[in-house]
Amino acid sequence: MSTFVDQAQILVKAGEGGHGACSFRREKFVPRGGPDGGDGGDGGSVLVQATTRLSTLLDLRYQKHYEAEKGEGGGGSNCHGRRGTDVLIPVPVGTMVFDANTQELLADLTADGDSCVVAKGGRGGRGNTQFASSTNRVPTQFEPGTPGEERLLRLDLKLLADVGLVGYPNAGKSTFIAAVSAARPKIADYPFTTLTPNLGVVRSSGEHTFVIADIPGLIEGAHEGKGLGFQFLRHIERTSLLIHMIDVSEWATEDPVASLKVMRHELATYDRTLADRPYAVVGTKIDIKGEGKRLEQLNKYCQRRKIRFFAISAATREGLDECLRYMGQQVEALRTIPCETKS
Repeated sequence: MSTFVDQAQILVKAGEGGHGACSFRREKFVPRGGPDGGDGGDGGSVLVQATTRLSTLLDLRYQKHYEAEKGEGGGGSNCHGRRGTDVLIPVPVGTMVFDANTQELLADLTADGDSCVVAKGGRGGRGNTQFASSTNRVPTQFEPGTPGEERLLRLDLKLLADVGLVGYPNAGKSTFIAAVSAARPKIADYPFTTLTPNLGVVRSSGEHTFVIADIPGLIEGAHEGKGLGFQFLRHIERTSLLIHMIDVSEWATEDPVASLKVMRHELATYDRTLADRPYAVVGTKIDIKGEGKRLEQLNKYCQRRKIRFFAISAATREGLDECLRYMGQQVEALRTIPCETKS
């Protein structure tokens, strides 16, 4: 399995334009042949294109420099130089391309085949033929090609998912996504099992489907860089619905209400728009809830604040159908509303 890489920095350089030629016709029986210097070819450009065949920016970690071909110089007999070949850099769908020096967003590639020119090739210079006129029949001037653009780029990959699963390590997110989709994340009974985001496609009703993103464990202080949550929080910025998953089993050590408050605080501190995103709360592992005091505590808290609450067990599938039905309905409704994302 390839390493998940969601950020990269690369240097791109477009090709220089070819020089125009200074040449004159010298043929037998052709007096005063005149100028025949051709134009130089344009330099190749560098483009970034989104593709569904990639899911990580790993390749850009190993190749950090991309340079397009120079344009060919012009020649005599009005021969124009060949245009330089473009360079196409494939990236995963969901990649945002920034100018690393100005922080300008150059492109947000959200669909397969989306592309953007990130460095434009130089223009080919004009040959002396272009400077001929009635008053200048023997022009000796010509133009050199112009340099191609050069840029330092920063690429950020943000997963495209409808629903984001947020929770403490070992809250049951990976087990849930494995139970409702074909995704097969690593599952174990110790914290931080999930080290990379996982995506799962869920069929809600009929032919309608939605995508769930399992975000690695969030802990208190994640917005300050603690744990893994901060590293992957960007992947829920595009989601339209957040699901807070909280372990209510008898073996859990964290207070369920306090855990929910911490998660809400971390999201709001990282990005205030995330606090306004529609969300629901899911109590997990009810098959080992014991006396159910933790489940009752969290349920009452959500009822008082009119927060939609579900109690589920991914192991026994108890409560899954109702929870998935709610997610599907919410996603279908929210798809008609543009979701504000952070650049």
